Amino acid sequence: MEPRDISMPSDALDQTLNEGAAQAADSTTNQTPVTEPEAAPAPAESTPAESEASAAAKPQEPATKEEILASLKVISEKEPAEITNEEVSRLKQQFYAIRNEEQRAEREAFIEAGNAPEAFEPAADETEEAFKALLATVKEKKAEQRAAIEAEQQKNYERKKEIIAQIIEMGSDVDNANRFFQQVRDLQNDFKEIGEVPAPVAADLWKSYQEAVEKFYDQLKINKELRDYDFKKNLSEKELIVAEAEKLRAEEDVIAAFRRLQELHEQWRAIGPVPKEVREEIWGRFKDISADVNKRYQAFFEERKARERENELAKEALCERIEAYEFDKLSTYAAWDEMTKLIIAAQEEWKKIGYASRKSNNALFARFRETCDKFFAAKAEFFRDMKDTLSRNLEKKIALCERAEALKDSTEWRKTADELAALQKEWKTIGAVAKKHSDQVWRRFLAACDYFFEQKKKNNSGTRRTERANLEQKNEIIDKLKALDLSAMNREEAIKAVKDLQAEWQSVGHVPFSEKDRIYEAYRAVCNELYQRLDISQRGSRMASFENTIKEIGNDENRLYRERERLMRALEQRRNELQTYENNMGFLSAKSKNAGSMLRDMERRVQRLKDDIADLEKKITVIDGKL
Repeated sequence: MEPRDISMPSDALDQTLNEGAAQAADSTTNQTPVTEPEAAPAPAESTPAESEASAAAKPQEPATKEEILASLKVISEKEPAEITNEEVSRLKQQFYAIRNEEQRAEREAFIEAGNAPEAFEPAADETEEAFKALLATVKEKKAEQRAAIEAEQQKNYERKKEIIAQIIEMGSDVDNANRFFQQVRDLQNDFKEIGEVPAPVAADLWKSYQEAVEKFYDQLKINKELRDYDFKKNLSEKELIVAEAEKLRAEEDVIAAFRRLQELHEQWRAIGPVPKEVREEIWGRFKDISADVNKRYQAFFEERKARERENELAKEALCERIEAYEFDKLSTYAAWDEMTKLIIAAQEEWKKIGYASRKSNNALFARFRETCDKFFAAKAEFFRDMKDTLSRNLEKKIALCERAEALKDSTEWRKTADELAALQKEWKTIGAVAKKHSDQVWRRFLAACDYFFEQKKKNNSGTRRTERANLEQKNEIIDKLKALDLSAMNREEAIKAVKDLQAEWQSVGHVPFSEKDRIYEAYRAVCNELYQRLDISQRGSRMASFENTIKEIGNDENRLYRERERLMRALEQRRNELQTYENNMGFLSAKSKNAGSMLRDMERRVQRLKDDIADLEKKITVIDGKL
């Protein structure tokens, strides 16, 4: 309905003036939203939370620097208003995650090549330069946009101040207020249509505008029909705002709901008063909806803060874990490989942990990266040192080969045999060499030793007759053991007879090497049979005797500790001997002329040593039980 200038009686005019003043006062009281005074958020700005909340809706991420560069180029060609900070920030983070990984790989390769870490300079990257240029373009566009927005907001501010001044001037003319009604309405529409103003002055500007309009309505001499029409239209517009605000309760995007609520509050402020009887009710509905949306917004940030705190603690624990690793105690390839697996596993675990708070995330990553860099630098140093060590070991072993080759034609059998044995012991003390040289240098050393001992064997053929005589004597002892008539003597006599023949066996010298295994197996078989018939257990009897000795010691802890130390020394000696024999068996794995028979002899000795070790461990356990 168009406004009309209607003359009315003085008493009706006074009633209208009183109602208008009361409604204007009510408008001042009831039209302030729960969040007033507030300024609309800057349109070009975005928060980390908005980025995070909308991350799930993003399209598939670019996988390479070139794809990221292409995406940024598309963005740089858009209008400034279409470019969002979170989109640019995301591409920048993805690009430099890839670029930083490239530089890390370059640095590790540089260090592993034997260069000093502090001398590393990353290679120039044309893609990175192009990426930086596009970033600068986007930044310049956004800066121009912000400048234009700020200039426009300042212009709007000046225009709205002029409108307020005009309304104040019209409201001051009491006699002509009715005539100015349509002009004030037009000025109100102009005020609504003018865009945003600078945020710092928005609240005060709105307050001045509201006061000017209310003052004008207080003075307005207008008929009730026009006023009710205006109230009804305002109520309809506010009902629409409340209905749209209600939908925000179900909006899944909390950030979008909050921002839309701010826009609705701006619209609410721009709408005039409504009938007095519904003012409290409609404002209460809008206020309650606003409170719910604000609570969801606050809860979102609290949840995000708690999640970031959990991530921060997880990253701190991961930093502490790898910082506790002792890199300086790693001395073998296997140890470094095992530690490398732990470091790489920690890096994979780090990648799975989300962001910590902004103030701590970068510091934690720098701390984690520093420890990883220290490890890989130490590893590179170790491998450089090991390369030098392997080279020195090879030189030492070649020198031993040359000494063995110089001795292989000697006819000073005893002296040379001792010297070669000493060379073999020295060989064992030298560490490993590079795998590609290991077999070659060992075969060279073994060939020189085998040649000498083969010549020595031929020279010592005169000892064969003695060995044959010893063989016959041992066969006779076996026959005597078999011929023992255990039923004709008591157990003690039988055991003594067995022990005497065993002592005689031990006194007999070597037999021919080819007969050594066979004669020993025959001797052991007949002894085992006699042990079973006489219920003799050598190891069992020794253990029983030892347990009796421990019982006699009683609770004398000093003697028990001394006995335990003696057994520990014996155990260590047996273990060293066992390791020596096992190493020698490894040497004999190469095919030499006498390797087979010597290997069988060493296997028997190894078994005896293992049995002795088991007995010693049992004795130590008995003492530990007493202590």
